[in-house]
Amino acid sequence: MLLAAVLFGTTGTALALGPDSASPLSVGATRIVVGGAILAALAAATGALRGPWPMGLVLAAGVGVAVYQLSFFEAVDRTGVAIGAIVAIGSGPVFVGTFERLTNGVWPGRRWVVATAMATAGVALLTISGARSASADVVGIGLALVAGAGYATYTVIAKRLIRGGHPPVGVMGVAFGIAAVLLIPVLVGAGTGWLDSGSGLAVALYLGIFPTAVSYVLFARGLTHLPASEVATLVLAEPLTATALGVLALDESFGALDAAGAALVLAALVILGVRRMRRS
Repeated sequence: MLLAAVLFGTTGTALALGPDSASPLSVGATRIVVGGAILAALAAATGALRGPWPMGLVLAAGVGVAVYQLSFFEAVDRTGVAIGAIVAIGSGPVFVGTFERLTNGVWPGRRWVVATAMATAGVALLTISGARSASADVVGIGLALVAGAGYATYTVIAKRLIRGGHPPVGVMGVAFGIAAVLLIPVLVGAGTGWLDSGSGLAVALYLGIFPTAVSYVLFARGLTHLPASEVATLVLAEPLTATALGVLALDESFGALDAAGAALVLAALVILGVRRMRRS
């Protein structure tokens, strides 16, 4: 799960390093069309799509993937890699815990509450710090929260499908395959001219293969063994990776509030990680 999260954390930087002519909507749609096709093909090749599937849940998962992707890339474009990623994924545990409670009656536990509260405080500090910079954008932060809700939706549904006996690769294949179909009109409307360049094609292939196809196979395997609420908090390694890459590769600012916020998020990650290791 942590390896998947680190790969997730490279998406914003890949967008920033890509062609200037590529719009966030076009890049996000391209990522899911490429990655979704790979995941669907992998699921079909391994026989993971056999058997009846609850189409309502599957469609909701696909919509969650599509909403997350479009909102995330637009948020990163408006707020910067570090702030956009941290708000989107940092809010995920809160949404996941709430959705699990409402749909499954599952209570994640006091340690999760403490870890999530710390992570939320960290996200708040990072957001306040980002609001002081020229790149701050209230709409962008709102879109990052929408992305967090979309991410939570497909995480909770995926866990439910896996618990119901569906293969992890199959769950990712159907969810991302549906999202790919939904985003084809967005891709066409947003324009694909940036894919004509070598750098544009490289970015598209990288995003589709590594932080999508490879990462979500790892993500699904992690969901097999971990509660969705813990998965959402462990994936907070993504914004930490995005923050580090934003500072080191893109020369984004990183002050005292950013450091305090990142430390709180990291501490929340450690709290859940230590508990899981003790159980093991």
